[in-house]
Amino acid sequence: MKAHYWFILFLWVAVRMEAGGKMAVSPSATEMLLPFPSHDVELASSWVKQREDLNTAFLKSLEPDRLLHNFRVNAGLPSVGKPLEGWESPGVGLRGHFVGHYLSAVSALVERYEDAGLARNLEKVVEGMYACQQAHGNGYLSAFPETDIEVLETRFTGVWAPYYTLHKIMQGLLDVYLRTGNEKAYAMVEGLAGYVDRRMSKLDPATVARMMYTADANPQNEMGGMNEVLYQLYCVSGKPRYLELASLFDPSWFLEPLVRNEDILSGLHANTHIVLVNGFARRYESTGEECYRKSVANFWNMLMHSHAYVNGTSSGPRPNVTTETSLTAEHWGEPCHLCNTLTKGIAESCVTHNTQRLNASLFSWTGNPCYADVYMNMFYNAVLPVQSRSTGAYVYHLPLGSPRHKAYMADNDFKCCSGSCAEAFAKLNNGIYYHDDSAVYVNLYVPSKVHWADKKVGLEQAGGFPVEPIVDFTVSVRRPVDFVLNLFIPAWTDGAVVYVNGEKQEMSVRPSSFLKLSRRWADGDRVRIEFRYAFRLQSMPDKENMLAVFYGPMLLAFETRDEVILKGNKDEILAGLSFADSESGRFVLKNGEREFRLRPLFDVDKESYGVYATIRNY
Repeated sequence: MKAHYWFILFLWVAVRMEAGGKMAVSPSATEMLLPFPSHDVELASSWVKQREDLNTAFLKSLEPDRLLHNFRVNAGLPSVGKPLEGWESPGVGLRGHFVGHYLSAVSALVERYEDAGLARNLEKVVEGMYACQQAHGNGYLSAFPETDIEVLETRFTGVWAPYYTLHKIMQGLLDVYLRTGNEKAYAMVEGLAGYVDRRMSKLDPATVARMMYTADANPQNEMGGMNEVLYQLYCVSGKPRYLELASLFDPSWFLEPLVRNEDILSGLHANTHIVLVNGFARRYESTGEECYRKSVANFWNMLMHSHAYVNGTSSGPRPNVTTETSLTAEHWGEPCHLCNTLTKGIAESCVTHNTQRLNASLFSWTGNPCYADVYMNMFYNAVLPVQSRSTGAYVYHLPLGSPRHKAYMADNDFKCCSGSCAEAFAKLNNGIYYHDDSAVYVNLYVPSKVHWADKKVGLEQAGGFPVEPIVDFTVSVRRPVDFVLNLFIPAWTDGAVVYVNGEKQEMSVRPSSFLKLSRRWADGDRVRIEFRYAFRLQSMPDKENMLAVFYGPMLLAFETRDEVILKGNKDEILAGLSFADSESGRFVLKNGEREFRLRPLFDVDKESYGVYATIRNY
């Protein structure tokens, strides 16, 4: 029987038995808004679907034998494949990490589209990895030798993040099982979990703490999301030992200040720690422990209000470190001090991906529109802009200063962000729709279809959002049915008009809320929502005269080869903004004697651009 991913992750029983017989109450599924299963949400033809297709083509181009090469060599098995390049090259510490992302991404596509070619490749990779694990004979499975872990346990340095890579592999295999029902994939996850358990049980608490202390720049002992995948495994298996094992990967020095709402983020490597918070979220969903919920909610508030850029993403130069290396570009700085961080190396794509996952968790728990606001902002202005609209290549960093270029990674580079982006763009259908027992929530306006199996309801969404402010919905039902259609009203709009079957609805519309349409719906019922767009400016928290320009949901980028310097006050700048071409989303700013051209950041490809501009009146 096919296992459904979201069913297992969110619809487990509310009461679970922990080790020692202690009862732990987890959040009830009835108290949460649930995302629709991935296979019930289909992207319709649009520019967003084109972005997904570019990613799918890249994943299809990867040969299973190449993905398996390092695993086979490490297991002492013959390999006929040419090794991958970049961070997947033989001898590189992170080899194997991309394969984990590949498993997660491809399993999502196979579940949704039942693509026979991708399914065959996925099965070949899983079968090849299973043979490697059997060859090791002790549950171990990776593309790097076990000695790397021994070095970490004894020297605490000198290797490149073995547990980071093990997490990617375990998560990928677990996703394969949950999305396709592959039992060998699940057996491999349990084998690896048992291997990790045996290693960790031999270590004293002081050694474990040293292994996991990750406050230094780009730490070699980065643990990835080991806590998250093990909490998920606990929920799937019901085995208390996995709960205990997962908790070893929850560093108290990081968790406890978050519970107390203390901002300790300055100087921390961003992606090392945001994945820990996603693990804290899975702990809360597994056990209902309030301290874990607090840690996640407090972290989000710190991140969004004190460390995030205008598009919701974060990470930049390490405070008080001036060496220009890639290692200095992946950290959180001092709270609300961002104006001096606009280097070429900010906004790591991995951080963007994992922040979106955090937004999704918090919205699911609460239904609070503030999380939907951030998710929408990041979807259009942080996630989609990391991909080249012409080639499908991805960036490691998304610069927001001026002038800047998007530095796309080569297809054979296989850096960490290659994997995160490949996974993110395989799941662009996530976060659009949620539901409870009586209502469907529309959080994103993306041409798509959703099937609500419990209600036997189909909902089709069409339109040219975000460039165009009009979105249309069509309801499909076999017979009339009662449900609530909740349409998200973002914070950036000052109003919206809604029509049902051509009739204008006299309803109060508040920014950052859900507009509630409750009725008995019939087949063919139509809903139209028309948003009011306006230009707006958003300043840096620590520099009022450094600002970015939005039109409706879209973050705009200046077409420039020079630093963007503006004159006048904010009202004068707003008055100078207008459409150049409404159909293609081109804009113009007349500022004194100068005229600037602007376009949505997601539309910038190889052009020189700038996001933040500075007002200087001299």
